[in-house]
Amino acid sequence: MDQVAQIRERIDIISYLSEFLTLKKAGRNFKAVCPFHNEKSPSFMVSPERQMWHCFGCNKGGDIYSFLMEYEHIEFPEALRLFAKRAGIELVQSKYDAGISSKKERLYGLNKLALEYYHYILTKHEVGKNALTYLTKRGLSDKIIETFQLGFSPSRGNSLARYLVDKKKYTRDEVIEAGLAYPAGRDLVDFFKGRVMFPLIDHRDNVVGFSGRILDDNKETSKYINTRETLIYHKGEHFYGLSVTKDAIRKAGSVILVEGEFDVISCFKEGISHVVAVKGTALTEMQVSLISRYAQKITMCFDGDRAGQDAMKRSLPIIEKKGIQATVITPPDGKDPDEALKVNPTGFKIAVKKDVSVYDYLYEQALKSGDTETAEGKKMVADSFLPIIQSMTNEIIKEHYLRKLSTALGTTYESIVKELLRIVKKELTSKIKVQEPEQRRNREEVLEEYLTSLILQASSPQATLKEALSELSEIISREKAYQKIFDHMLAHFEKEPTFDGNTFGMNLPTELLPIYNTSLLFPLPLFSDESKYNAEVKKVAQELKSLYLKEKMKTLSEKIEKLEKDGQRDHLEELQKEYSQLMARMPKKGL
Repeated sequence: MDQVAQIRERIDIISYLSEFLTLKKAGRNFKAVCPFHNEKSPSFMVSPERQMWHCFGCNKGGDIYSFLMEYEHIEFPEALRLFAKRAGIELVQSKYDAGISSKKERLYGLNKLALEYYHYILTKHEVGKNALTYLTKRGLSDKIIETFQLGFSPSRGNSLARYLVDKKKYTRDEVIEAGLAYPAGRDLVDFFKGRVMFPLIDHRDNVVGFSGRILDDNKETSKYINTRETLIYHKGEHFYGLSVTKDAIRKAGSVILVEGEFDVISCFKEGISHVVAVKGTALTEMQVSLISRYAQKITMCFDGDRAGQDAMKRSLPIIEKKGIQATVITPPDGKDPDEALKVNPTGFKIAVKKDVSVYDYLYEQALKSGDTETAEGKKMVADSFLPIIQSMTNEIIKEHYLRKLSTALGTTYESIVKELLRIVKKELTSKIKVQEPEQRRNREEVLEEYLTSLILQASSPQATLKEALSELSEIISREKAYQKIFDHMLAHFEKEPTFDGNTFGMNLPTELLPIYNTSLLFPLPLFSDESKYNAEVKKVAQELKSLYLKEKMKTLSEKIEKLEKDGQRDHLEELQKEYSQLMARMPKKGL
């Protein structure tokens, strides 16, 4: 068994997926709401026998590797490395280097070396002395610097690039692709120069990029610059500090979102550990999906200016969609967390404990946007807050704020609702698109898959197959994939009375595996007892029999019609007799 298969065998798919999803028993399988598309009714099925999963909503599926790759948006080599660590298996290095390593893995390794280089320059080298003094003056201890792996990029133009290319033997193209340097003629120039370096580390402990801050705020240059978008770094997918704070977030069940790196570090050193920084102006779906693994409450602590409020508003629909509670912290004197904790740490900690609903906060801000004594002012307030109400998914909460707003504006509830409906109608009109018609399967194909699923998932597949074939054996086509599966099952039961889905699947021809795996995972309805299950099998088999007979009768009818038209009587009687026999075999209605 190769290492890929060995690792797969050691990790049970049900136990593993239970860490991400709420799995519920469904016959021989388990079901859950799919994490890869929006749905209310579970269509994500997992087979403990086959150690496979399949979603009947978005049609994605596979094994533990494919799940992790899809869930984390990673490539196979990284998934293999993570599962190997989990399974306690050391990957064979020669094979790993020869065929399994990927471009992403190379870039992760390159960034890790850059982190170590920057950290060494800051903490051990004379070049980093001023930067270390700067951080010490900002109240950062050696322990904090070590915890967050802070560093310093030398002002000299190509020291990192030379180190990575000359000493560590990375190529020029790889260093450029990682965003650590850029070409200048035949030379490479470091992207970060003369800055305090904050490594951006993902929740899997991969170094994906960096953020660099200047030491002198008076310099006419950007205070912060970040790694540009690369193969492994996308700003809207990460948080700063999550690799350090994720355990505290999970323990608290909530997370505080701040804007900057120093905000995270200042909170952390004051004992407020469940905190991360947003690398952007508003949350993305990827970020909300990521943080929802650790917390079911998001507390926003953004700047109180227009940009901060707009970021909250843009984030709300995504948070609502994920079903996460959202609150707001208002730091003392409107300062950012870093500054507030320096000036009034007690006041900030009190504010953390007195967080308010994000809707209450935005409602109060909306009331400040216009004079509620004038018609124009009322309109400004309504225009500010009604889009927020429109994004609410809970109807009770929605009505609460509609009534609250109508009272504050001195207008009727009905007029506020009408204005909300106008906004909704306008939004829907802008979203209407011409949808391509779906290619639907015919009834016969649907029933064939359903019957195969009923047989494979039955408590006694052998008896259920026998029941189905008692109706179908003389009429079904031997060319269909599902019939070939039945033939393999018949051959299996001649040698072995028991049925194991995984072992049976391993012996099937490759071309039959897709329909076999899908049928084994197909979500069946709940049946109150075995007799109801068996009745369903018979009903489906009889309907299929009827469809097959009708198809054969239609073909015969066309032949008979042609012979009559051409005046050929030789085989007419024989075909008419065959037609009558097929008619006699049609299942009686009501059975």
